[in-house]
Amino acid sequence: MFEGQPKGLWALAFANTGERFGYYTMLAVFILFLQANFGWSGGTAGVVYSSFLMLVYFLPLFGGMAADRWGYSKMVTIGIFIMFAGYALLSIPLGASTVAIIAMAAALVLVSFGTGLFKGNLQVMVGDLYNDPKYADKRDSGFSLFYMLINVGALFAPTAAIKIMEWAQSSLGISQQDSYHFAFAVACVSLIVSILIYYGFKGTFKQVLTPNKKDAAAAATVENKADELTPSQTKERIICLCLVFAVVIFFWMAFHQNGATLTYFARDYVATQATGLTAMEFDVVNLLAVILIVYGLFGVFQSKGNKARAIYGILIVVGAAWLIYKYQQGAQADIAAPIFQQFNPCFVVLLTPVSIGLFGWLAKKGKEPKAPVKIGLGMLVAACAYLLMTMSSLGLPAPNATNPEHLADVTPNILVSTYLILTFAELLLSPIGISFVSKVAPPKYKGMMMGGWFVATAVGNFLVSIPTLIWGKTELYIVWGVLMAICLVAALFIFSIIKKLNKVA
Repeated sequence: MFEGQPKGLWALAFANTGERFGYYTMLAVFILFLQANFGWSGGTAGVVYSSFLMLVYFLPLFGGMAADRWGYSKMVTIGIFIMFAGYALLSIPLGASTVAIIAMAAALVLVSFGTGLFKGNLQVMVGDLYNDPKYADKRDSGFSLFYMLINVGALFAPTAAIKIMEWAQSSLGISQQDSYHFAFAVACVSLIVSILIYYGFKGTFKQVLTPNKKDAAAAATVENKADELTPSQTKERIICLCLVFAVVIFFWMAFHQNGATLTYFARDYVATQATGLTAMEFDVVNLLAVILIVYGLFGVFQSKGNKARAIYGILIVVGAAWLIYKYQQGAQADIAAPIFQQFNPCFVVLLTPVSIGLFGWLAKKGKEPKAPVKIGLGMLVAACAYLLMTMSSLGLPAPNATNPEHLADVTPNILVSTYLILTFAELLLSPIGISFVSKVAPPKYKGMMMGGWFVATAVGNFLVSIPTLIWGKTELYIVWGVLMAICLVAALFIFSIIKKLNKVA
């Protein structure tokens, strides 16, 4: 699984891991901060949250254009420093005044703009690693590994946010509102780690660095003649990418409810305490033990040498021993709403080797579905996640949008299962979609087309606000039913044009 990948993949992935850790630490508690600090309703907080997500994913369009002109590495570096300034401003406790709202808005713009320069351009650099013919057949698996590694940072983020807030409140006597700012400050530290990794291992990806437009043009002249496109081919590829972008909009609208209505559901409906195996799910160390076991099993079956198998066997034993020990201790857990956001990155890390192994096996048999088919399947799986939420919400009281209160004690495993299914959908759609864009985009429009992917994501993230606006104004199952229907319609659309998309895939 890890063999045969270009060395630069690991440096770029871990640089992104540091940045994502800070971002998701902030995002894990952001919508709750908006309500707790400013006293806003669920709908108002949802609009601010979704508008921020929209900017985060819209601005890479312009970041890509800037990189096409001035170079990817330069834009990545500038982006990190701008993000740092935004997180630093957000970490200052200013209360709930008008000045505080303005400062928060300015911080969100800085974080969004910095991310726009950093995120898409780093991924273009990852894609360019696979332009070398000896790595060409590793592109999809490489993006899956990249996606898995950046989710390692997101895995620890909710726990980091909760723990640092608890520490600020108990050890420093900080109020709950002000303790949120300590979680935001974590992002500043993570960005320092990110930039150190990026520059410390820059030599491993020097072949994809294009400092300026002149260098980029010079690099383009040595590309293989087979990569040259006619105007009609260029137009066809751009149209196909735009059609995929249209579907992506609705996936992210549904998926990023994890920080919005699904977080509201966790706060208002899910039991606040658990015991036994369920309680063990909420300790990130236990999740790491499960990850060790899964990767150990894959290593044992895939390794060619006895020494490697022995090492992987030790990982299995260590992980299993830890889980047995914790279970015998009689696990108990207090469940805070933000902690559920650890499950998506955990499942990404767990399921990536399964995904790579499955599609690798299908590829050997000549039966691996093309990227557009995987994207369509991802939309169907996402619909299944909201089918589960719809069925689980029948009979539950309607939410209260303006005065949140705990309305039920639903088993947390309902929400954990939903995140599991959504992660299956994400692995079919997100890394595969990014790989598809990097492969299909006309060479001279790579940055802009990768930016287009993020614009589609941005529109979807802005539409995240729609369910938050109807939260408390209708029955709970209707909220999830709408999301389920949207995913189904998007899946039908992409399968209706699948021949056209497969032609360029």
